Amino acid sequence: MANFNLYVPKMGCASCVAKIEKAFGQSAKSVSATVNLADKLVLVSGDIASDTALEIIKSVGFDGELVIDAKIAAEQKAADEAKEYRLRMMQAAVGLGLGVPLMLWGLLGGEMMVNNQAQQWAWGTVGVLTLLVMLLTGRHFYQGMWRAIKAKSANMDTLIALGTSAAWIYSMMVVVAPDWFPADTRHVYFEASVMILGLINLGHALELRARGKTSEAVQALLGLQASTAIRITDNGDEEVPIEQLQLGDRLRLRPGDKVALDGEVESGQSLINESMLTGEPIPVAKAQGDKVNAGTVNANGSLIYKVTAKATDTKLAKIIELVQQAQISKMPIGRLTDKVSAYFVPVVVMIAIISSLVWYNFGPEPALSHALVVLTSVLIIACPCALGLATPMSIMVSVGRAAKLGVLVRNGEALQTASKVTTVVLDKTGTVTQGAPELTDILMLSESGLAEPVNKAELLKNVASLEQHSEHPLASAIISKAKADGLVLVEPERFTNYQGKGISGQVNGQRYSVGNVSLMQQLQIAGTVNCEQLSNDFASQAKTPIFVAVDKQLVAIMAIADPIKTDALAAISAMKAKGLKVVMLTGDNQITANAVAQKVGIDTVVANVLPEQKQAKVQELQQAGEVVAMVGDGINDAPALVSADVGFAMGEGTDIAIESADFTLLSSRLMVINDTLALSKASMNNIKQNLFGAFIYNTLGIPVAAGLLFPFTGMLLSPVVAGAAMALSSLTVVTNANRLRRLSLS
Repeated sequence: MANFNLYVPKMGCASCVAKIEKAFGQSAKSVSATVNLADKLVLVSGDIASDTALEIIKSVGFDGELVIDAKIAAEQKAADEAKEYRLRMMQAAVGLGLGVPLMLWGLLGGEMMVNNQAQQWAWGTVGVLTLLVMLLTGRHFYQGMWRAIKAKSANMDTLIALGTSAAWIYSMMVVVAPDWFPADTRHVYFEASVMILGLINLGHALELRARGKTSEAVQALLGLQASTAIRITDNGDEEVPIEQLQLGDRLRLRPGDKVALDGEVESGQSLINESMLTGEPIPVAKAQGDKVNAGTVNANGSLIYKVTAKATDTKLAKIIELVQQAQISKMPIGRLTDKVSAYFVPVVVMIAIISSLVWYNFGPEPALSHALVVLTSVLIIACPCALGLATPMSIMVSVGRAAKLGVLVRNGEALQTASKVTTVVLDKTGTVTQGAPELTDILMLSESGLAEPVNKAELLKNVASLEQHSEHPLASAIISKAKADGLVLVEPERFTNYQGKGISGQVNGQRYSVGNVSLMQQLQIAGTVNCEQLSNDFASQAKTPIFVAVDKQLVAIMAIADPIKTDALAAISAMKAKGLKVVMLTGDNQITANAVAQKVGIDTVVANVLPEQKQAKVQELQQAGEVVAMVGDGINDAPALVSADVGFAMGEGTDIAIESADFTLLSSRLMVINDTLALSKASMNNIKQNLFGAFIYNTLGIPVAAGLLFPFTGMLLSPVVAGAAMALSSLTVVTNANRLRRLSLS
């Protein structure tokens, strides 16, 4: 299955999007294409070669090229847009430079009619000059119309080219053969043709500048990538491009340098600034055995690290790819717009023709002039640029804003769903708490006369040795404590994992069982019932009690505490203030869970649940009519994350989380969830504003251009005003979308 991007610089409107996606849809059932009009990209997926995809693009009137390197492609796009901006500004200046004087001539009482030979010569000269200016300033529109005609379709260029050409051809016919026309219809409209082209080019130039801001997030991420690295060889250090690096190469990281590729530290110590990836401002200490990520910045230490991932496989590369795919993706609300736009241009052409014929046959004199004005105005004002940009521009800005927050959005649909969330379900460990538990107490039950005396250090050593094989997050606390005490761990002789309950195994000839009350009861451990009060005492302090048995006899209770995140209380308070219900799900016992919930202000707690029971609770909430966002670590909570309407994977942004979650939170701050939900609501409101503006503009603009207000005002909409309004509508949509970049989320 292929998956690649095509850069199509000549795409201009929503009808272009519909044509391209329809062409790919008809090529084969296994092939799909998603178009990002804002970034001029087409994401092609399925069983298809890139050459074939380019042929399909060409068949509907566009030239494209395969995107091989995202950074190079982004640089090329930026250069193309800068060049296009200068060109459009020049074309606008030339068009308006001729159009404004001609329009002022008419407004100030100058003769715009052709009634004698002198006027024929004068306006004939203006007509030739106008044609040259039209070719200089509107050539791309006429070429676009010709490509569309060859592809048996229509687009925005069709409307502009038909409108301006109709005005010029009519005017030139009046100049060449004025006797063919009634005396009161010998009006020329040369100023309309060049003014329209000048205004639309000016609008496109301003739109290009505003649109460039929407890609700043991806540009910033691409800018994080280092271009060279210091490779350590037998002949000494050498600076090489990252493209030449191989897996296993040893690289030197000097103070202030960027990490070139993902790797593992072999020697040295330093602080690494990872804020550009995680949003966390505090540098992270790195030493032997720690992972480093491409794009992060070294502080004042020096490290030697080994390359563990190629340039295309680094976490940064995957993040960039995910952000770009999310920006290209569509929302359900956007797909509706594309369907409407597919039929928009042909319908507009028919409305323009019918309206002009009605004016010609039934309108007041000069009927022919009025018919031409209506034809041109309807064609120009109906261009669906704003409609095509309404959704993708907002998605691009929102996904980019989220990336700056340290949140990766998987697709636009997830953003839309997140805006409807009514209930947030939080896992406890690693979400509400820091996920870095500490062993705080070891209560030897022999002190209470419940068992034969057992050596505490020996017990810790053997339990930690057994926990080395456990994947439970609490195991690390026991192992860390044992190592801190200088205990040497051994390999257990046997090991058994009890999902959601604990572990057992044999160490140094003795059988150990370590886990919760359920495990003790299942294994029929003696003395369990008598320890309920001691267990509750720990739990009431937000400490998780771990029971330890040796040879079927309970000998100790270990207490593990996981510190609550510093921003948990503020984040949950903010969620509740916005009317969201907050639920905490945990496999921990009820008393410990309640203690944590009380500290952070969570009212609903479901404890003692296994992973599959978390999923059932999420489904139960959904059946009760709630739109559920599940927040977990992306691996242990996978069933619940998948079942939820929206899944948030907390933590370090592992590969699994990045690939599976709707949202991956690279930051460990809980407040980011609140910001993301706020951003999703703001994004949907922004899209609705854009769509409302675009639909209202076209819905009201076409009847006004067709002359609906003429009986009441005695005036027709000037084609020049129509051109200015069309250009302004697109600029308004882009500007409104860019408001999301500065919007306060608190």
